[in-house]
Amino acid sequence: MSNELKVGTRRLALDKDGFLRDRSDWDPAVASALAEREGIELTPAHMEVIDLLRQFHAEFQLSPAMRPLVKYVGQHLGADKGKSMYLLQLFPGSPAKLASKLAGLPKPDNCL
Repeated sequence: MSNELKVGTRRLALDKDGFLRDRSDWDPAVASALAEREGIELTPAHMEVIDLLRQFHAEFQLSPAMRPLVKYVGQHLGADKGKSMYLLQLFPGSPAKLASKLAGLPKPDNCL
């Protein structure tokens, strides 16, 4: 994968892991383009979690690891969505890392 993301006429810089270098470049179209690179088609359920993740980052100035993410989702979206399995269905592999990437946020500290 290249270290650049084309979104319309914009060319956005990515780090070696595919995260945005400049968080201010993020918008929903960028989220869709990042998701496409990961083989994911964004749905309203994805965007609900992405928006919540951006809220978490604004509140705490960090990207959550899996446990805090699950807890935060449960508190804000309900117990049915505040489960690891729900997040794994939306963001396979490492939900905290992948959702942070699609939300234009830094990689969570403890994610490989």
